[in-house]
Amino acid sequence: FLLVCHSPKMASGMQEKQYTPSLLSFFIYNPTFGPREGEEEKKILFYHPSDVEKNEKIRNVGLCEAIVQFTRTFCPTKPAKSLHTQKNRQFFFEPEENFWMVMVVRNPMIEKPNKDGKPPTVEYQEEEMLDTVYGAVVRQCYSMYKLFNGTFSRAMQAGGVELLMQKLEKFFYRYLQTLHLQSCDLLDVFGGISFFPLDKMTYLKIQSFVNRVEESLSLIKYTAFLYNDQLIWSGLEQDDMRILYKYLTTSLFPRHSEPELAGRDSPMRPEVAGNLLHYGRFLTGPANLKDPEAKFRFPKIFVSAEDGYEELHLIVYKVHSLLCFLIASVELTREFCEQLDSLVGPQLTLLASDICEQFTINRRISGPEKEPQFKFIYFNHMNLAEKSTIHMRKTASVCLTSVHPDLMKILGDINCDFARVDEDEEIIVKAMTDYWVVGKKSDQRELYVILNQKNANLIEVNEEVKRLCATQFNNIFFLD
Repeated sequence: FLLVCHSPKMASGMQEKQYTPSLLSFFIYNPTFGPREGEEEKKILFYHPSDVEKNEKIRNVGLCEAIVQFTRTFCPTKPAKSLHTQKNRQFFFEPEENFWMVMVVRNPMIEKPNKDGKPPTVEYQEEEMLDTVYGAVVRQCYSMYKLFNGTFSRAMQAGGVELLMQKLEKFFYRYLQTLHLQSCDLLDVFGGISFFPLDKMTYLKIQSFVNRVEESLSLIKYTAFLYNDQLIWSGLEQDDMRILYKYLTTSLFPRHSEPELAGRDSPMRPEVAGNLLHYGRFLTGPANLKDPEAKFRFPKIFVSAEDGYEELHLIVYKVHSLLCFLIASVELTREFCEQLDSLVGPQLTLLASDICEQFTINRRISGPEKEPQFKFIYFNHMNLAEKSTIHMRKTASVCLTSVHPDLMKILGDINCDFARVDEDEEIIVKAMTDYWVVGKKSDQRELYVILNQKNANLIEVNEEVKRLCATQFNNIFFLD
């Protein structure tokens, strides 16, 4: 049990400018590709920004190589993970043997104006960034590349260095634009999945629907089912679902989001199939099945299989709630899509109204949306379940939190302490801003609570957290 006090930043003047962390460069290299002097450029497989002068690229990659080699002399089994300097921080990751990914992030900084027309003074805030958070971001970059392209070695086998460089350029040119480093936090470390709570009856209906579809359409290998960005059912391996969930909720869905109301109030015009209403449409593949020019191309993804990985097509089909199919790797035809549409659309429309009903009941039970006395993040390492009342809705460009960044930093610090030990433990922190922050680690589960109670003492805070556990996590055993 540990009690810590945390001091705030000094109140800043009106003219001060604050800059959040930003991406300075991102590169991938393999030291074995240019071992001789004069061949250093061959090591570089991808470099962002691309307009950097050649010699500077070579110098930066050489420096990273030297750091990695130097640190290996102290700890051969654990390579370097990060390098802290005054102005920036570098993160290193070796996802496959001899392939290194490096992300360089500029530290957050404060620009203070000077009198007498002198240029402003810049103060770098070196301790504001957490290695765990940005290290997780680099690992996510690789996982996302691997989901859509397979491993680096696969590209090398298929077409050598040329093909790998093309694939890296095509993927990371777009992906790096979606990295919003200023809003990365503890949730990036967890990479969890938000689950939708269902009653047994509706869950069984979904289970039997999945079985029926997979039986009728033999090409369908896996099915996953989401509602309102929450996962209901998945037939995929956990790690594949984790990264696919990240892609769907932060990239694909925000691009297609529109105000849809479930049931008969839907703004979309339903088609009538037999005597069933049908609200279905494809989010990947053909925009309109009736269009004679429609293209039946679906994104390819790579998921784990017993002998390595398998290549599948990703079909995302939507009816209010979202259903995502993963299909065996064969060319998908118009006939197949029409068959899927006529089989799945009407049944999914019925299921959507059942789930929407459940959603309304859940909301009613959880009570009115008034500002609670506490906010929390919960994560379970076993099933990757994640729940946060701190984060407001994620958009494609930013993940909004309802608490001050200083408090998010404390949560990250507590998480780092938890990662260092295997035992269960509890940490309580009193922030100078009158907030209390409590972290509990118990049997593969972590709970972080932020309480806004000015005059509370340690005993009252402890009681409040016990009450929260009893109401929100009544079926989860937390050790006291």
